[in-house]
Formats: sequence, structure tokens, C-alpha cells
Amino acid sequence: MGTVGTALLELRTAQKSAKGVSLYSRFVNRPVGRYLAAGAHGLGLAPNQVTLISAAFSFAAVAAVAVGEPSWGTGLAVGIGLAVGFAFDSADGQLARLRGSGSAAGEWLDHVVDCAKITALHAAVLISFYRHPGHFGVRDVAWLLVPIGFQFVAVVTFFGGLLTDKLKPRPAPGSPAAAPSTLRAVVLLPVDHGIFCLVFLLLGAGSGFRWAYTALGAAGALFLVAFLTKWFRELSAVRR
Repeated sequence: MGTVGTALLELRTAQKSAKGVSLYSRFVNRPVGRYLAAGAHGLGLAPNQVTLISAAFSFAAVAAVAVGEPSWGTGLAVGIGLAVGFAFDSADGQLARLRGSGSAAGEWLDHVVDCAKITALHAAVLISFYRHPGHFGVRDVAWLLVPIGFQFVAVVTFFGGLLTDKLKPRPAPGSPAAAPSTLRAVVLLPVDHGIFCLVFLLLGAGSGFRWAYTALGAAGALFLVAFLTKWFRELSAVRR
């Protein structure tokens, strides 16, 4: 227990910047991930093993959406599975920083799992809409375009943000970090993966889930336009 307690203390001072992070990730996912990272450290797990645990929870939830019967019970299991997988996704990076064992291979594995999870989850929603049109009130084939469009938005946002982070110059060592904006953290809630996980709790609501899922997809599309504009302007100022 002492090892876990010491790890928690060290992790409190080894957190990434909260700038550009929504309230859910800042106050729920990262703190939960910190406890999971400390526990994993106490068990002697490596960061890549924690990444695989995250993948196991996430893809079990994805499979339940695709092949399970949409119900309140299934929605609860899916929501919990995705949220736990997301927390372990935060824990692997925190564990790597704690152990000083971050690697290019570990970062690669983390991003590949994230991209696969995003792609598969929207594909699973498409499959569920197709298999259970009556439950979701899908009376027009055009509704099947919603998860396809949402998948496009999610993948482009993920790739664009990742590439922008890689291309932007790193701040000089010792430079003060910008204070996180609470307003920005609230505004970003609709595109936080944690909030997206929670919408699956409505899986038993049928058309209620369809409309909530569509609303998040529409919000994601609007944010994507804003993100792409911002990222392009930032990178236009970079001289290579």
C-alpha cells in the first residue's frame, strides 16, 4: 500500500497541462486514471499492459453495441465499459511518466488503439441501427448515414489534433504554462470522449439514444470546422 500511496503523491505533481481539456477529462477521467495508474504501479504492470487493459474494456463494449440487444442493461454495461476503458487510457500515460518509461512504441500503441476504438465504436452503432431499426425508430435508410458521418468527423478530429501536436514547436523548457480556462473546459464537453461514453447509457431509450447520438455528431462536426481553422492558422505561423 505504501508503494501505491507514494505513487499517488508523485502522480499529483506529474500531470499534463489542463489547457484545452474539458471538465469531464480534467475532474473525472484524469483523477480516476491517476488511481488506476498508482494501482497498476503497485502491481508491477507496464504502461503497454495498461493500454491493453483499456483496449479490452473498450472493445468488449463495442462488441456489446454491435451484437447485443439494445436495452437499458446493455446500455449500462456499455457505458461503464467505455468509461473504464477511457480511464485506463489516461492511466497508461500517467504510469509511463511515473516510471520514466515512456517510449515511441508505447505512444504508437496507445494511438493505434485509440483510433481503432473510435472507428469501431461508430461502426458498431451503424450495425445496431441496421439490426434494430424498430427499436431506434430508424424508418429511413438516411439515418444510417449518421454514424458514418460521425465516424468521419471523429477520425479527422483525432488525426488532425494528433498531427497538429506533432508539427507545432515545443515550448521552451521552463516556460510558464497557460492557465486552463474553465469556460473553454465547459464548451468542450460535447466533444469529450467521456461524455460520448455516457450517451450509451441511453441505449435502451431507442429514439432517445438516436437523437442524443446525432446531436453529439452534429456538435462534433461544428467543432471540427473550428478546430481545423484554428490548427491551420497555428501551423501557418510555423517556419520549418
